[in-house]
Amino acid sequence: MAKVVAISISKTKGVPKENIEEGNFIEDFGLEGDAHAGKWHRQVSLLGVESINKMKDIGIKGLCSGKFAENITTEGINLYELPVGSKLEIGETIQEVTQIGKECHSGCAIFQQIGQCIMPKEGIFTKVIKGGKIKSGDEIKII
Repeated sequence: MAKVVAISISKTKGVPKENIEEGNFIEDFGLEGDAHAGKWHRQVSLLGVESINKMKDIGIKGLCSGKFAENITTEGINLYELPVGSKLEIGETIQEVTQIGKECHSGCAIFQQIGQCIMPKEGIFTKVIKGGKIKSGDEIKII
């Protein structure tokens, strides 16, 4: 079963996010209070714990949910293999995959610290189709 490991938020861009117990995801906007939310195609960012573990495996210490500026850390789903247009039911929300990976800007905290980042290759972005609450442990279903 694919599930949510953590929800993370930040008020400014380019910094690691702080974990929160539950997030309110607003239709066609994103995570309420997050710097990346807005009326665009990258409202919510997701990264698998499996991807984070790849960075840990090469010896990078101190990594945890939110360090890659992802809003939702997942487990049990290969996010980067989902085609653009896929729809995910996450908690009370429905989200549509709009982008796989991104161009890494050298200003992100992880890149500055270690010179590389997994988010540009294995992170994904979604648009909120139906809003609602998401918390750790919520199931993720491809619909």
